[in-house]
Amino acid sequence: MNQSSTFAAAIALAATTLISPAVTADETEIQEVLVSASLIPIAASKSANAITVIDSEQLKNRAALSVSDLLRDVPGLAVSRSGVQGSQTQIRARGAEANHLLVLIDGVEANDPSQSDELNWGTLSADDIERIEVIRGPQSSMRGSDAMAGVVNIVTRSAEHPFSGNLFTEFGSFSTKRSGLNVGTVQGDFNIRLGLSEIETDGDNISRVGDEKDGYENSTVNLKAGYTFSEELVLLFAARQSDGMNQFDADTDFDGFVEDQDRVSEFRNNSMRLQADYASLDGRWQHKLMVAQSTNDNEAFADGVRGNVTASTKEQYQYIGTLFWDGSAQRVSVLVEREEEDYQQRGPLNWGMDPNQDRERDTDTVAVEYRRDISDSLTVAASGRYDDNSEFESANTYRVEAVYQLNDTARLRSAYGTAVKNPTFSERFGFYTNFIGNANLEPEESTSWELGIDQQFGALSLSATLFDSELDSEIDGFVYDPANFAYTSGNKEGISQRQGLELTASGSLTDTIALSAAYTYTDSVESDGAGGYKDEIRRARHTASLNMSWQVMDGLHINTNAQYSGSQTDVFFPPWPAPSQTVTLADYTLLNVSANYSATDKLDVYLRLDNLLDDDYEEVFGYQTLGFGASLGLRLSL
Repeated sequence: MNQSSTFAAAIALAATTLISPAVTADETEIQEVLVSASLIPIAASKSANAITVIDSEQLKNRAALSVSDLLRDVPGLAVSRSGVQGSQTQIRARGAEANHLLVLIDGVEANDPSQSDELNWGTLSADDIERIEVIRGPQSSMRGSDAMAGVVNIVTRSAEHPFSGNLFTEFGSFSTKRSGLNVGTVQGDFNIRLGLSEIETDGDNISRVGDEKDGYENSTVNLKAGYTFSEELVLLFAARQSDGMNQFDADTDFDGFVEDQDRVSEFRNNSMRLQADYASLDGRWQHKLMVAQSTNDNEAFADGVRGNVTASTKEQYQYIGTLFWDGSAQRVSVLVEREEEDYQQRGPLNWGMDPNQDRERDTDTVAVEYRRDISDSLTVAASGRYDDNSEFESANTYRVEAVYQLNDTARLRSAYGTAVKNPTFSERFGFYTNFIGNANLEPEESTSWELGIDQQFGALSLSATLFDSELDSEIDGFVYDPANFAYTSGNKEGISQRQGLELTASGSLTDTIALSAAYTYTDSVESDGAGGYKDEIRRARHTASLNMSWQVMDGLHINTNAQYSGSQTDVFFPPWPAPSQTVTLADYTLLNVSANYSATDKLDVYLRLDNLLDDDYEEVFGYQTLGFGASLGLRLSL
């Protein structure tokens, strides 16, 4: 099943195409953007990672309801949503599992230990966000267990002016209402910004039968503040709360199909970060001291009766010290961290099992990263991490990378690294349904490499990345235990393979029209238990996107976005005792259009058309998604 030779030939051809034309010194250089692809921010051009940055202008032009809608364009990412807005949503990077992708919101780890170490992307609003960084490839040597396949770093907006603010409101299909208020101020050395937003929608029916609508509500409060004591010392604070509910359907008669049910899931997510940045030795020795906490509470109701309850708390105590020398051509960063996780579950007896449990685990970490500009053309880096976990054997991970600037407009990048993903609480100890867990699970371990080339031709940017990952001891959450008539988890024998190719292009057709495109081929397979391989579920081999940004005239901007996802497999569970079956979900194309018109200096009017082709598709077997929808909104600057 290994197709490395094919991929290598493909990237060699791409590289030949990219670097063969002559370039001149006055052509535009590869854009310098600071990203969180290191223990401290670095220029994107100095990182070997494949990185996508969604900036504030793109966020405004798209006016998306959720972050997951924006990430569908990002190469290497696959989105699976179980129905309508607000439904359970997973995002997988480069064919890995959803809990292999670490999510940071203002520096706080947002992955929920009570939800299999995943973030429910369906409940993450896109309001009040400054930028989104997607860093693909293993980051465990710097970010730990949850970063096996990459990191999504979300940065919310900060105050930048003596006073600024805006009000917005939006109405749309499916009785959707959206509104919010953002205000901020900078007074001398002090700054503070408060963001409030709310979404309500009746949604639509997500099951294949019936007509009951499944709605969604979300209220989010975001607060950021900072105080500059001196040129050497800065204090930062961030806090966020999101709470709401989503209605959902379930398979209660165990025929393998979802049907209308009066079911509601309520959630509340809180996070807080306090950080002090201090610089000494004329800025050559930088210190970051951070204390962070996130809490998650989830309750499920059936016919108005509370069923299962899960809750988690994650606390981080972190110090990062960075020393620069040799005119900043060399630097070494040291991270010392303690992480404490608590997990609770409450629920009625089910299938003869008691789901009520309290669990905890702690991790003490030391990591070191060294980066050096050997010359104006060559940058190398190496990082290593040691994790002492209270539940598992100590883990060591590492990563090495190199970036070579071929000329003013082209660069090569390569990286090799290892990663570890610890089993989740639910995988080890089960949850309220007929899932009994397996306390003897071993951590998953991966070895990965990637090779990429970036080329700039004036206003045209091209990029190609070849990636390959081998996963040992992959955890299978669908192991049937006939003795208990229930499912459990188990480590797979053999190696699971994830490999593929990412291609991106962006540039300006005219002074007013800009285009961007992306294509990803992903081959993600696991052992079939008989000496062969089978496709991993919910991972399309082919995905692509095309985006056009058009400044029609002063004040009027139109954005057109097309997303393609090829066919993919999923699992169907027929009535017992029939075994599970593999099913194929058809390919689909989503066409979305948004327009923003500045009626005055203070007032913007925007329109969003989603799924313009009214494509009927499923991303999770048995769960219908939304058809065509339209929304109209107003944004008033204060």
